[in-house]
Amino acid sequence: MNPKKIAIVFGTRPDTIKMAPLILEFQNYPEYFKVITIATAQHRQMLDQVLDVFKIKPDYDLDIMSSKQTLATLTARIITGIDEILEIEKPDMVLVQGDTSTTCIASLAAFYRQIPVGHVEAGLRTNDKANPFPEEINRRITGCITDLHFAPTETARQALLKENTDPKNIFVTGNTVVDALKYSVVDNFQFTIPELTKIVDQKKKIILVTMHRRENWGKPMEGACKAVKRLAEKHPDFAVVFPVHLNPIVREVVYPILKDLPNVHLIEPLDYLDFVNLMAKSYMILTDSGGVQEEGPHFGVPILVLRYVTERPDAIDFGTVKLVGLDEETIYSTALQLIEDKAEYTKMSNAVNPYGDGLSSLRSIKIIMNYFGFTNETVEEFHPR
Repeated sequence: MNPKKIAIVFGTRPDTIKMAPLILEFQNYPEYFKVITIATAQHRQMLDQVLDVFKIKPDYDLDIMSSKQTLATLTARIITGIDEILEIEKPDMVLVQGDTSTTCIASLAAFYRQIPVGHVEAGLRTNDKANPFPEEINRRITGCITDLHFAPTETARQALLKENTDPKNIFVTGNTVVDALKYSVVDNFQFTIPELTKIVDQKKKIILVTMHRRENWGKPMEGACKAVKRLAEKHPDFAVVFPVHLNPIVREVVYPILKDLPNVHLIEPLDYLDFVNLMAKSYMILTDSGGVQEEGPHFGVPILVLRYVTERPDAIDFGTVKLVGLDEETIYSTALQLIEDKAEYTKMSNAVNPYGDGLSSLRSIKIIMNYFGFTNETVEEFHPR
């Protein structure tokens, strides 16, 4: 039996985190698969941090990141680089993850060479092509090309069915981001940032804040920061921790509003291990991140999403997440209720995590084994319990 060659492509911190447990799980099936890992390095520094955590060394590293790159130049460099590798390696399948430019363009490169595509975290939709931008369109294009759709939730499956995707090619696996947490979060974690160690040792309740999305730049982000300022002033016993994105557009909004508050800690972006272990110790999270919406419920931490639409509605339905937008008063009043109303906080913190049970990678590999005819096993899909 000749093993099938699987090319796994990633380029940013989030998609690498979600691909890492899949790459590690593939190592248990050498008789069936030979894995080729391809990093576009769409985000260089943050990607390297995650590769170090999971001890993954890419077989190919395109290193395409450049200063002030546009989406068009990024696209051109990805498709040229990926196509050259596909010509050399001739994989039997290409696996991509999520909604990055790397995902969209790698799937297109595979399509041009008539190589089957598996899409990890398939089917997330807002049905607003400008929000999130450009991720919504990246997902839709990838979905048109994909042969195996690994949908994290039933909601994602239903979204794919509405687009006339063949039902036999959709599998609800849960999200591999939950698999990644079992490698990363420990009870006695030692933070690399002394400021975080001090906050945790003081047993302060932590409000974790992250904002970076381009559709929130400017006035919307300003409203969110003003709400955070009011919360910090109202509850000086809480510690607000805000790892501020390196983008100057973000920093120009955040620092003038929040820099002088004694209980607001504006810190540099955290590496993956520091961040997920800080999430585990947080009281509440305010974020516009997609991945955090999936990771936070694993820890029973209520999440307020600083967006008007989300492609991850499941946690809202299950009660672990609230969509609050960018209006200052809405953010402030909703967060204040979670601080001052124990019943409301308990309801959110005890809700079910709808995103995974730590077995998503294993399910996906079993499905791929069936696809290539190695097995004919019935794979039990993920159902939140």
